[in-house]
Amino acid sequence: MAAPVTEPAGFAVQLRDVWLRLGREVILRGVTLDVPAGQGVTLLGENGAGKTTLLRLLSAGLRPTRGEGRVLGFDLRDSRAVRDAIHLMPVDGGLYPDLTAAENLEFALRMHARAGDVPGTLRRVGLEGAATRRARFLSAGMRKRLALARAHLLARPVTLVDEPFANLDDAGRALVQELLLELRGQGCSLLIAAHEPALAQVVAPRTMRLAGGLLHEEVPA
Repeated sequence: MAAPVTEPAGFAVQLRDVWLRLGREVILRGVTLDVPAGQGVTLLGENGAGKTTLLRLLSAGLRPTRGEGRVLGFDLRDSRAVRDAIHLMPVDGGLYPDLTAAENLEFALRMHARAGDVPGTLRRVGLEGAATRRARFLSAGMRKRLALARAHLLARPVTLVDEPFANLDDAGRALVQELLLELRGQGCSLLIAAHEPALAQVVAPRTMRLAGGLLHEEVPA
């Protein structure tokens, strides 16, 4: 029998014996995890290991087949409360292709009833010249920077980032690290799924590996 999830007591994420089955495939097998508030976690694993699926589950996009989980004390089955506390930056950025770069940020702020400096944020990521360009016409690297700008602007208490270093050059990767470190400095908890551990661990030193549906802590050598 799984140990019960306790009250948050400073935890951003708590999972207890979480299983997830999609169709006939078992993706997660008894995953247990505690992430203290403000901590950064790098999530490693081969392609198809279930990293993206785990992030979707934590953002209330999927429900556990079995087990318990909380985000900032909210049960994962309370999808509305979880989504108010969390931001997921998917690998494709999750942008609205027919909105401009500026409109994507403005819409995100309206959805979360927040105010923010959209022109300043676009300048921060080097996209001030693309403010009026539709997202569908941005390069892959520009879309990644726009998605990071949105995450930085929203600064949710728990931010989940899927492959933030993909499709970026060295300067873009350094910018990603800088923006994510700023989020950590604001007290945000970060879970970063990445194939570049050396880059991700600068921001999120604690490292977990997902393999065969099981989640294990990796201890630095």
